Amino acid sequence: MRHVFLDHQSATPLLPEVFEEMRPFFMEAFGNPSSLHQHGLRVRDALKKARVRIAALINAESDEEIFFTSDGTESANLAIKGVAYANERRGKHLVVSATEHPSVMNSVEFLEKQGWTTTRVPVDSQGRVKPEHVAGAITDKTVLVAVHHVNHDIGTIQPVQEIGRVTAEKGVPFYVDCEASAGWLPVDVQAMGANLVSFSPHRYYGPKGVGVLYRNRKARIVSIIHGGVQEGGRRAGTENVPAIVGGGLASEIALREMPSRASHVAALQKRLWEGLKARIQYLKLNGPEPGPERVPTNLNLSTEFIEGEGQLLSLDISGIAVASGSSCVSKSLKISHVLAAIGLDHALAQGNIIMTLGKDNTEEEIDYVIETFSRIVTKLRAMSPMWEEFESGVIDSVVRPTGRGKSFSDHAASVSGKPAH
Repeated sequence: MRHVFLDHQSATPLLPEVFEEMRPFFMEAFGNPSSLHQHGLRVRDALKKARVRIAALINAESDEEIFFTSDGTESANLAIKGVAYANERRGKHLVVSATEHPSVMNSVEFLEKQGWTTTRVPVDSQGRVKPEHVAGAITDKTVLVAVHHVNHDIGTIQPVQEIGRVTAEKGVPFYVDCEASAGWLPVDVQAMGANLVSFSPHRYYGPKGVGVLYRNRKARIVSIIHGGVQEGGRRAGTENVPAIVGGGLASEIALREMPSRASHVAALQKRLWEGLKARIQYLKLNGPEPGPERVPTNLNLSTEFIEGEGQLLSLDISGIAVASGSSCVSKSLKISHVLAAIGLDHALAQGNIIMTLGKDNTEEEIDYVIETFSRIVTKLRAMSPMWEEFESGVIDSVVRPTGRGKSFSDHAASVSGKPAH
């Protein structure tokens, strides 16, 4: 049985050369970077080198603008809460897109319980944020605008440069979550007009356990973890030196190899989508078509009449690792807030999986996925009551309506007496 990994957005394998760079800092160079002796100095020099490498990846003006955290989630929390607390005398209003990562949305909800207000800017059916809608949401009490570079679910690339121009004109700090784009697409913090940017090296063949927050000097921010004076007093706690060192080298390699990596996965993305579309009926791509408006690593698919969890488990049994866009909560299926925001039909959202490609995937692997997934869909539909009702004309397709019946969501609502989602 083949083993194909198509969940690179959750993690990527550590590059061997990155591991070798990290190795001495587990045993030989074990000093604490806050120590004043030579053991501490050696480690401090290594952290400096990592900052320089990471600053180059995102075109930061100075390595002093790079701060290390434990992961992207902590970086997002520091960006959102740190800026909000630092500027609350000016105002307590935030602007975010409706499809931000949970680390952003949950940080915002935390602040709302403490008296902040938030405007959630809607997106279109492809998940795009319109800069003019961001401009219209900003008030004289707004202290932060947060819009991601690439959506973590559906791969949509946002017009961050245009939004950055809006925030600059309004004099409001701009935070960009680059978790799904760093290492794969060019991230230029100066061209974006971003005051804060967060990402994690483990998304591009670096180690887990380190996150990055870029902050330029124009953004006022306070610490949310209190203790020592590490990271310029912005993030207390002893640094994860091996992971930081590895993240620095992974960033240097990603910058050098980005064009070839992106070109390779873009070709595979197109091959995968075209192959699945040709083999599987009633299959929907969520987000833009492969091309300039979509990150080349991501395919978010909804397979009508079957649920995502069954697809994921069946693929896993066949040696193919993907992510599912739906999660089982109690007895109800909770759909992704991103899919809800783009107006996706509830039944399609439940039939959602996410395939994310990496630099080591091959055409042979993609062809295996196309063949295997097609066979799995046929098998699962044969066991699906929804498919049976569709074939008998009780319900209709949302992806390609035939006019023979109601959509599954409308049919379920009429049976239950509750309105459709």
